[in-house]
Amino acid sequence: MKSLIHLVICAPLALLLTVSTAHANNCLSSPRLTGVNIAGAEFNSKRLPGVIFKDYTYPKDSELAYIAAQGANIIRLPFRWERIQPEANKALNADELKRLKNTVSKASAEGLCVLLDVHNYAQYYGESFKEKPALEDAFVDLWKRLADEFTDPTQTIFGLMNEPAHMPVDSWADLAKRTLKTLRDEGATNRIFVGGGGWSGLHDWFKPKGDTTNAAEFADLKDPLKRTTIEVHQYADEWYSGTKIDCHPPDHFDPRFERISAWAAEHNQQLFLGEFGMATTEECLQVLERILSLMEGPVWKGWSYWAAGGWWGDYPFALNTNAATPSLQWKPLKDHFYVENPPNPPEPVN
Repeated sequence: MKSLIHLVICAPLALLLTVSTAHANNCLSSPRLTGVNIAGAEFNSKRLPGVIFKDYTYPKDSELAYIAAQGANIIRLPFRWERIQPEANKALNADELKRLKNTVSKASAEGLCVLLDVHNYAQYYGESFKEKPALEDAFVDLWKRLADEFTDPTQTIFGLMNEPAHMPVDSWADLAKRTLKTLRDEGATNRIFVGGGGWSGLHDWFKPKGDTTNAAEFADLKDPLKRTTIEVHQYADEWYSGTKIDCHPPDHFDPRFERISAWAAEHNQQLFLGEFGMATTEECLQVLERILSLMEGPVWKGWSYWAAGGWWGDYPFALNTNAATPSLQWKPLKDHFYVENPPNPPEPVN
């Protein structure tokens, strides 16, 4: 009788432990993080802080479940600084913090790491860091407060700033390194993603901006925990803007990815393609496949496609979460999502 009771009690517990282990340590243990942006919390930047579910939104449970079911293991979650911290150097907004934490909890339950992306372009309420240098201290304060709330490094990655275009590249590099050091000094152990200066473009990583380049400024990026990754972005249209549906031919991107990959290897850096997206023309889908294949090397931590989310309307790059009519971009993405334990290949037929 004792053995039967032991089996009845322990079997569900073993199952629970198996399920929990499957979702544990996702942000830290996975060799590669591949997934999508799920946009909405950063929408309507001219309506700040804005009204939830009118001006901006957070992912639905069903969207997170669908994304996980496709094979993703990360979502990049853009949100606005002004909403999580309506006054600089003051307390975080309790309601917005609850929404962020709820999303992290639901995503983690689906086996999804969450990249928390401050989507502000080095601005705060429209004022640039360049015009108001005091915002740099406020930015460090923001991340200290966020780090105090998101203490589980298995669930969240800290994405310091999306496309910090409204300050000089060298100033951003200094601020990013300072923020990284502060977070480590404060005891934060989460992975940290540092976006390149300007628009974080992979294609112009070596192009002078003022008296310097992203390549020069970030070659010496160091983290005592070795958990920091450089985030770059790359769109496929003529000006790499992400605003048009045309695409350069696939081989256009080969030398650009090869050059930055060689740079990362030389300087012992790791890369993550935080944004890339394109329309569903035949050529653009070929480009999507090519870009995904160019990130198979060891310097690439992974990538997140731009973008999913229920408020996109007819945005041509958007990924839907409708199983009946999936967006055409899903297939190449699914083909390249990282698989932790791939099934055994079939035996060859003689």
